[in-house]
Amino acid sequence: MRYRFLLPIICVLTAAFPVSSAFGQNHEGNRAWEEIFYQANQDYREGNFQEAVESYQQLIRTGHDVPRIHYNLGNTWFRMNQLGRAILAYERAQIDMPRDADLNFNLAHARDQVVDAILPSKGFFSMAFFWLPTVSQSELFWCFAMLNLLLCAALLIRLFHRFEWLFYGLLLVLCLWLVTGLSLGMKWAQIHDDHRAVILQKEVEVLAGPHDGDTVLFKLHEGAIVEQERSEGGWRLIHLPDKKRGWLSGSVLELISPDFDDAKP
Repeated sequence: MRYRFLLPIICVLTAAFPVSSAFGQNHEGNRAWEEIFYQANQDYREGNFQEAVESYQQLIRTGHDVPRIHYNLGNTWFRMNQLGRAILAYERAQIDMPRDADLNFNLAHARDQVVDAILPSKGFFSMAFFWLPTVSQSELFWCFAMLNLLLCAALLIRLFHRFEWLFYGLLLVLCLWLVTGLSLGMKWAQIHDDHRAVILQKEVEVLAGPHDGDTVLFKLHEGAIVEQERSEGGWRLIHLPDKKRGWLSGSVLELISPDFDDAKP
């Protein structure tokens, strides 16, 4: 009976680690992927940017949406003077490459060229978990899994040994486990509930309603990042951190998280 409390920990561990097997690919698939990736990079170096874009997008459509491809795609769009699409690709790459120096530099450089100076709003949780932008979801997942193992080991040792230092060590591991678990939950929510969208056209008019003839409220420019509230008949209701709201055609912007991009024409 005294070991029953270990059951939830064991369940978490056994459910977590089989995930790694989903990343396996056969040898022929890897070879085809590498050939397309190499040719896309070659097209980029030779200035054949449209061909490079098509190859990168082909890899993403077939499930090879690794961060490096989004990063290379962003560089290609930037060289084609497609600022909005470049920022969109950089933002998607940053989800899994939050500390990449080249990516962060290029994204900051692209943001500096955006006409609209829109500063993202920061709530209580984003300030409390200030380290979240510097870590990826996969890093937090594996850190949490390792802490589960460490906590389980510490609890097992505690059953047979009553060292004072072990008690304080167990408290430290438990605190780290709680913080990492909360951070993982917050990171998951940020990624899977991300309704930020990037303006893709040079200049767009934000309207008072979802109709072409409605009153123009204000204008936005390529590369600006807005929050989408909802979509309706090919239109999207967006808002800015300063509480400005209005409607845009679904064809002039794209969500950073493609899971929510349900209003494409």
